[in-house]
Amino acid sequence: MLDADAASKAVGIDLLDLGPGRAQTTMTVTETMVNGHGITHGGYVFLVADTTFALACNSHDDHAVAARADIRYLRTTRLGDVLVATAVERGRFGRNGIYDVTVTVDNAVVAEFRGDSRVIPPPPTL
Repeated sequence: MLDADAASKAVGIDLLDLGPGRAQTTMTVTETMVNGHGITHGGYVFLVADTTFALACNSHDDHAVAARADIRYLRTTRLGDVLVATAVERGRFGRNGIYDVTVTVDNAVVAEFRGDSRVIPPPPTL
């Protein structure tokens, strides 16, 4: 799935670990990711968390998408910081799942993300 994700590739998200119900990625904050306050735009922090969530909820060979997601920003990050996002599955039931993603820089938590997934039918084959 990550190989076909143009958005995640464009910002340099790299996969560190993937297993059933879990994933870990990294992304380095670049000049184009910094807002007018000189800090990382929250959308990029959300993007790395959301990508990691997607990897974890698709790790069961299902076709899962986000049904809902939210994030809490706890501290700012800056140009050159390496964000590490770690997703863990909290539960799966039927076609639904709940996943938590913690985003850190140098082991300090910068954001907490929670996503609800929903398994959908696979796309039609051509």
